[in-house]
Formats: sequence, structure tokens, C-alpha cells
Amino acid sequence: MPVDSLPIRDSSIHLRLLRQYLILLKKYPVVTKSVTSGILSALGNLLSQILEVKKRAKNGIPAEEIDMAGATRYAIYGLFITGPVSHYFYQLMEVWMPSTDPYCIVKRLLLDRVVFAPGFLLLFYFVMNILEAKGWLDFEKKMKSSYWTALKMNWKVWTPFQFININFVPVQFRVLFANMVALFWYAYLASVRK
Repeated sequence: MPVDSLPIRDSSIHLRLLRQYLILLKKYPVVTKSVTSGILSALGNLLSQILEVKKRAKNGIPAEEIDMAGATRYAIYGLFITGPVSHYFYQLMEVWMPSTDPYCIVKRLLLDRVVFAPGFLLLFYFVMNILEAKGWLDFEKKMKSSYWTALKMNWKVWTPFQFININFVPVQFRVLFANMVALFWYAYLASVRK
């Protein structure tokens, strides 16, 4: 008795989206990772704002409206900074520290945590300051008031995820993996930078 197979168009939306993402990832890796980063960065900012509204409402404090300009700034940062920078960082890491190196696990984690994380966080503060049309004094003030706190939180939150990401996730999926974690990380950063 013959078995009918399901045509692709009848498969679930999740599978079709995944298939399309994989095709785009193969054909246009930097653009795909950049667009994904932009979308998830904006969603992280919106998540932060929604949580803030709920927290204020719970405490009887009037809530501010959702700041779409803030979400747009995060989208711009994800699109033009997070996506491309992360793509090339992970690609270079594979070249600089191949898995054949007996100490690659430790070296990769140290490179990410000691060099990349502080620099990337500094870049985040700097670019956000520009996108907010603020001056150098505002940048210095934000750096002094929250950079060290945010960096320590980065080391606490990101280290286990990055250990998994840079050592066990295939290189083409590392930006996506980091973006999924960053969804919540950007919610934290949006609240700490206020």
C-alpha cells in the first residue's frame, strides 16, 4: 500500500520558518544574522519596557508609554553591530583557536570573557549614547554609574552560556544562540542604563 508524503507547504509553520532560515543562513550569513540580531535586540528592549510597566502598575505608579524609539535603537544596534561583529568574531575564533588545539576550550572562553565581552559592552554604551543623541559627558556618566555593574553581571550571566556556545554550538548557529540569550540580556541592559 503506497504511503502519501506530505508536501512541504503542508508542514508546520515552525518547520517552514526553520527551513527558510537555514537557506538564508547559508546564502547570506552576515545579513541573516544581522537581521535576526536586530529583531531580537528590539524584542529584548520591548520586553524590558513591558516588565517595567507591569512592575509600576503593581506598585500603583503610573506607567509610561512604550518607547518605540528605544526599541528602534536596539534594533539598529543589533542589525549593524551585534550581527556582523558577532559573526566575524566567531569565525575568527575558529581560525585562531581550532578545536584541534588541546586548550581551545579554555582559550576561547578567556578570549570571549576577558577581551570580547568588555569591549563589546563598551561599544554598546558608546553606540547607544550616539543613537540617543547624547554628548560625551553623558557617556562618561553612564560608564561611571553602570558599566562595571553591567560587566560583572555579564560575566555572571553569559559565562556558562558562552562556554556552551563557543565550544559546542556549530559556528553557523552561534550568533543565533547568543541572540536568544541576548533577548533577556538586552532587557537587563535597558533597565540598568536608565
